[in-house]
Amino acid sequence: MTWERTHVDEGARRQWRSTIAAAQAGDRQALDELVEGWLPLVYNVVGRALNGHADVDDVVQETMLRAVDNLGSLRDPDSFRSWLVAIAMRQIRDRARRRQTAPLDESAAREATDFAELTVLRLQLEGQRREVAEAVRWLDDEDRQLLSLWWLEVAGELTRRELAAAAGISRQHAAVRVQRVKERLETARGIVRALDGACPGLRDLTARWNGRPDSVWRKRLARHIRGCGYCGDTHEAVVPAERLLVGIALVPVPVGFTLSLALGGKTAVAATATSVGWSAKVMAALTQPAVAVTAGATIVAGGAYVVTQTPDAPPPAVAPTAASTARPPSPTPPVSPSATPSPSPSASPSRTRKVELYGTVVDAVDQAPDPNAEPAALPRRPESGITSTGGAKAVMQHRGESVTLSGQGYVLVRWQIAPHDRPGALAMPTWTGLKGEIFHVASGGGRRMDDVIGDGSDRGYVTGMGGPDIGYTVLPDGTQQMWQNEYFYLDGTVVLHQNERGASYGLTVMTSSWDKANEDVRYGPPQGAIRYGLVRDNGEDTAPVPQYVTRGTPADPATVAQRSRVSPP
Repeated sequence: MTWERTHVDEGARRQWRSTIAAAQAGDRQALDELVEGWLPLVYNVVGRALNGHADVDDVVQETMLRAVDNLGSLRDPDSFRSWLVAIAMRQIRDRARRRQTAPLDESAAREATDFAELTVLRLQLEGQRREVAEAVRWLDDEDRQLLSLWWLEVAGELTRRELAAAAGISRQHAAVRVQRVKERLETARGIVRALDGACPGLRDLTARWNGRPDSVWRKRLARHIRGCGYCGDTHEAVVPAERLLVGIALVPVPVGFTLSLALGGKTAVAATATSVGWSAKVMAALTQPAVAVTAGATIVAGGAYVVTQTPDAPPPAVAPTAASTARPPSPTPPVSPSATPSPSPSASPSRTRKVELYGTVVDAVDQAPDPNAEPAALPRRPESGITSTGGAKAVMQHRGESVTLSGQGYVLVRWQIAPHDRPGALAMPTWTGLKGEIFHVASGGGRRMDDVIGDGSDRGYVTGMGGPDIGYTVLPDGTQQMWQNEYFYLDGTVVLHQNERGASYGLTVMTSSWDKANEDVRYGPPQGAIRYGLVRDNGEDTAPVPQYVTRGTPADPATVAQRSRVSPP
């Protein structure tokens, strides 16, 4: 099956023909509309091909500059889209060749926004759609380049003819290459799915993995999954990637993205000095002392294009598929801000001065609730998105590792206790440098780590904390027993530290959402878990904060006091 669109809005085609013709004639407003209309497509092609590397902005800049500079040579306005995408792909390939001769600083890539994470965050992808987006990290550069085109093809933004033209290959060759990328993508999806599971064998295999996808670990993990009955059992129908991608909108261009069309290779003065050609007309118009404003974007004097859409604008809606989520949550009644959590934290102080309430209630040691007791309603707090220096999924296995979280939304910390590796006293992770607020809102994963999970036949485990054959992981006195999944709500910035010394453990830190937390805590025994989850949030500033948190930045994060009180923001 090809993904050619059989019906094209002829009115839109005519509109773009007239806009392109006007821009070729030097119309500033037409060029503004052209840039605004097609920049998101270019940004998605480049962003996905480079997976958010720091070079994305430069490649997008060069692509749009070359398009502006050479628009006069375009003979057929109907071919503008494939022509523009082909320019983008040439810039991506040129960047790859430059890396071979002069390797770039890859630390910049780790500091840039992971495009897979951005896709999930901005489009609010869930279930198998989220899985596909995260699987992109496991593909090689060449596969990601073609995937960036195929993704847009099945989303209805490109035709197969345009994909082939942009890739510089025949349609027959494109069909073969797309099929290979689809197969590798399915393998990568299996890896993402397995890493989200709780396979003991996979936990052992990844104990010393640094959490960064690469070809070596892709092969190791794929080999494990092929021979593992646990990882190979998906418990749900796997929807083909092309069906999941249909209807997914373009990732919005980040607010504040700046495109300087007057620079690069020639100055504005040099461009306007040209007596003949479209470039002279356009650059002369751009460098006039005027501002052309469009919906969501601005071109200012000097040719600087700045994205100005409101950052709080809601992401485009995505129609779910029947199998896009694995565990649909049960209906949740409306939540009152005064809803009482279960269990109740320690008594809160007087409310006469609300500014002092935040941070005065820390986690209290509690008993495990009845396995069949459904949790209280989880209050919904505002979400504008969380960014993480570790990407959408940071794996911390060693003392000294940390991840910085910023924004407003939910964070999942998943525990991996490894007494078979090294039992003993556990040095708890700590939160430092807090700016703003953080709450411990819910616990899930279907079990507490001290729940009985076997009879010792599973590598000596009796509970998640160990067993007599391998030894136990022991918490400091007074420390709240953790669950498999712990959910936190952050409104600000904080650094989470792995302080392993003594007992061996790992943490997987992921950006999350209210929907996912609510779904997790309601996944209970009737569905195969040991117990339902636990809601700790009451929707107010008296909700508990983590036991080990401080606004300070101690030289040794492990020294943060267990019951530290957090001053108001």
